Amino acid sequence: MQGLTKRYPVATDFFGRTTSALEAVSKVDLEVYPGETLALVGESGCGKSTLARLVLRLIEASGGWVNFDGTDVLHASPGEMRAFRRQAQIVFQDPYGSLNPRLKVRSIVSEGMAHLDLDRKARAERLGELLELVELPPDVLDRFPHEFSGGQRQRLSIARALAVEPRFIVADEPVSALDVSVQSKIVNLLLDLQERLDLTYLFISHDMSIVRHVANRVAVMYLGKIVETAPAATLFDNPLHPYTQALLSSVPTLGRRGIKRRIVLQGDVPTAIDPPAGCRFASRCFRALERCSQETPQLDTAPDGDAAHRLACFNPAPFDEVLRTAETDARRSGPGDGA
Repeated sequence: MQGLTKRYPVATDFFGRTTSALEAVSKVDLEVYPGETLALVGESGCGKSTLARLVLRLIEASGGWVNFDGTDVLHASPGEMRAFRRQAQIVFQDPYGSLNPRLKVRSIVSEGMAHLDLDRKARAERLGELLELVELPPDVLDRFPHEFSGGQRQRLSIARALAVEPRFIVADEPVSALDVSVQSKIVNLLLDLQERLDLTYLFISHDMSIVRHVANRVAVMYLGKIVETAPAATLFDNPLHPYTQALLSSVPTLGRRGIKRRIVLQGDVPTAIDPPAGCRFASRCFRALERCSQETPQLDTAPDGDAAHRLACFNPAPFDEVLRTAETDARRSGPGDGA
């Protein structure tokens, strides 16, 4: 995807022309490679789910393009879109709201099989295979969604996505609505299915602990823009953008030392309605320069020399250095003020 943008009109003039807009996604450039898991992370409201829906053209973009196997999805014909939707599916965040409560499992999972031209016996066999893939027993076919737990419903959502034999799956916070005890089982199921079926994932999450476990690469989003991308190991070992550093420092750790080294951001997130000029993170950044409020940093090769590590920041610093500063400030502020 390149230059992907979504603006929602907020105010118009007498002639119906937009005079103010909420920019949910702003000129995003990203690549997802076959067989990998690209994790998209950031605070709630930063535009992650909007980006997911733009990629699948569940909502129309305001600008940019999405290339899938040589097809520009955003300008594809109806026939091209039908072919694309057989290759790309989504698993939604809420397993309670994403399943039709009036349909039985048999109808929910098999609904997308119409294009496969299967007879009744072959369809029944395919249903059995899908339930086996998501580790559900075959006797659930005639039950309704309300008869299942949250984890079981999410398994049904995954089975429904797999029914059309896709290659690319968007997992939009697939475990955030589930109990902690169930989350690891669903994550491990997704990883197992990826290996068995050679799937590619765009995995959206705000939980950095889960992202560390599943991702090959990570893209960090703030207020509609990508601020840092890197291989997962690189990003977790040495994040360079101040926002990424703050996200990682907030991951729970054992012992007082982990609490003391937390980076606490000050101020509020700017509005996405007519966002400020320059870097959108500047008003909350602990390393902001004067130019940060005047110029917009572009996503470019990071100063660590890793070509796969890209950064949009005028004043990056190594993570260890930032943590030492945060720990010193916590000591000076006294007990209880550094959390």
